[in-house]
Amino acid sequence: MQVKDITAAIEAFAPLMYQESYDNSGLQVGNATDEVTGVLITLDVTEQVLDEAIERGCNMVVCHHPVIFSGLKRITGRNYVERIVHKAIKNDITIYAAHTNLDNMYAGVNAKIAEKLGLTDIKILAPKTDTLCKLYTYAPMASAQHVLEALFAAGAGHIGKYEECSFNAPGTGTFRAQTGANPTIGEAGGPREWVDEVKIEVLVPKHLQTAVLRALFKAHPYEEVAHELMPLPNLNQQIGAGMVGILPQPMEETDFLAMLKKEMKAGVVRHTALNGKKIEKVAICGGSGSFLVNDAINAGADVFVTSDYKYHQFFDAEGKIIIADIGHYESEQYTGEIFEEIIKEKFPTFAVLLSNYSTNPVKYF
Repeated sequence: MQVKDITAAIEAFAPLMYQESYDNSGLQVGNATDEVTGVLITLDVTEQVLDEAIERGCNMVVCHHPVIFSGLKRITGRNYVERIVHKAIKNDITIYAAHTNLDNMYAGVNAKIAEKLGLTDIKILAPKTDTLCKLYTYAPMASAQHVLEALFAAGAGHIGKYEECSFNAPGTGTFRAQTGANPTIGEAGGPREWVDEVKIEVLVPKHLQTAVLRALFKAHPYEEVAHELMPLPNLNQQIGAGMVGILPQPMEETDFLAMLKKEMKAGVVRHTALNGKKIEKVAICGGSGSFLVNDAINAGADVFVTSDYKYHQFFDAEGKIIIADIGHYESEQYTGEIFEEIIKEKFPTFAVLLSNYSTNPVKYF
């Protein structure tokens, strides 16, 4: 098992192209071709976590928060980042991070919070745009089914909870093969050919463009494959920030806050004034989510669960919603379970361990 096998499984679930521009997800320390003896999963990488990895025989650490966010000009041990990088290199430990790309996945960080809170009918709170393309191609009638199957197998044609979605329209194509061509129909230098064809339209996520086009060219019978790939501004309901869902039963505000504190193992819940009505619709965002408060209000949420709220930002609730800040670590503490599920599903017999240490730098008195 090599590092690239582990990272490929994670990136198939959370492609790196969906991380935010400020982020630094991906391989942080190590080589993609290194052999892996075991994987230790953690929210943050600390020196203590590296010691744990060494002790438990793991030479790869998979984390949510990148330890390297900006360029390192030197590694002299002046701060914890330099010490961690130095220690990892010295002990041949690979460090890999999946951060905002994992946050932005439908089944990612926010879905895990929703699961812990028992939310149903979950939806992305702020879906992203410009992540989809429309592929148009044309195939002879006899080959259309084969081409479609190849496109679907490569990941095209997914719309929300539906797969193998396409639109197909019959028509007539023409071509004349020039000298030196190797046509499937007709002959080089021959007359113009008129062919009954099917125009095929499918949605393609941007991260699968290369794979889908490769599948198209391999499955298509023509020497030259006519196709168009058009970017779409559509909202992608599978990729975006935050999530909103419904409680199984409406709850009194104080009962909800008590449940929230218990399920998220929060030392304290900082919140805005209660509104005197039951909680039913819940918006959530793991990590720093203050930028989504208006989305939560517009979604009709009764409460917005997130972290890292500053004093003046609490005023943004304006009595329209309850803001509940549970702490950054608390909101993302279950992320390790996602990594564990991804890796074990792909490699069920491989050694994948969750760190025994809490890396939360915030303590409560």
